[in-house]
Amino acid sequence: MTAINVQPLDGGLAFGAQVTGVTSETLDDENVRAKLRSLLDDRGVFVCRDVEQTPQMQVKLSQVFGPLKEHPVYSVARADRDNLPGVIVIASGPDSCIVEIDGKRLVTWQPWHFDHAYNDEMMYAAVLRSIKIAKDGGRTAFADGIQIYNDMDPAIRAKAEGLNVLYNLDLRYDRQRFGLPKNFKLIQPHLNNTLSQDNENGRCSVHPAVWTRPSGEKVFHMCPYGCRGIEGDRSDAAFALLAEIWAEAERVMKVYYHQWEQGDMVIWDNTRVLHEATGSNPDESREIHRTTIKGDLCHGWWEEQALAGALA
Repeated sequence: MTAINVQPLDGGLAFGAQVTGVTSETLDDENVRAKLRSLLDDRGVFVCRDVEQTPQMQVKLSQVFGPLKEHPVYSVARADRDNLPGVIVIASGPDSCIVEIDGKRLVTWQPWHFDHAYNDEMMYAAVLRSIKIAKDGGRTAFADGIQIYNDMDPAIRAKAEGLNVLYNLDLRYDRQRFGLPKNFKLIQPHLNNTLSQDNENGRCSVHPAVWTRPSGEKVFHMCPYGCRGIEGDRSDAAFALLAEIWAEAERVMKVYYHQWEQGDMVIWDNTRVLHEATGSNPDESREIHRTTIKGDLCHGWWEEQALAGALA
């Protein structure tokens, strides 16, 4: 009989868990696999401690939650394009963007977001594995959309209900209209900005700011990163509304900051949990591998599909 041990991730949070005992052998047990699926559904994110740090183990753990999904952007770096579909590389390098927040310079920083917002088909979940751990910074932050929705001021929450938000793949911070930290400076943009430039006026995906899980729980699920307005409205007033809603979400969110240790793998439900890369010292190298797991929940649509439907 194989077993895993589940403990709270942080006693002050209503989401998250940490798990020990996950091995290749335990993952062969369907009872363990079912328990891990149930845990992700219930807690939104969990950390596996002391896990075998190989690509094969990362893929095997990922496949507990669904099949791997090929990343929708071909040019994004892959760990092994031929043998590890959907496993991407997030790393610092000489072309990396550098920002400054409260006077501290950071590399591999990313604002709050959910993955694949710019695509109509979101991924369900992901597994992160740290290949090179930064000594100075490098934490990954997670916030629960269920908790955010429940704790928001009802008057502002009502403004988010029924709102459909536009996103695309122009991810340059100097184009971001709201949601950047106070005392934020862009020191060095990504030196290879071809992807964002190509998508500057590209088509937008549409995702609901609030959606309802099969369990009946409502999830706040919007972000400022890549946001291009509201379906049918890209005016300054639309961005003012989005900024008001986002400010309230940030005010109430209760955040788990994961400090990476050797042996960690982190799994989160991308349809429920927002995340942020808090950045690290530009003088250190940092590398993360992330799987992309396919799912059927909370997908969006392309903006022109709605327009075509209205004209039909």
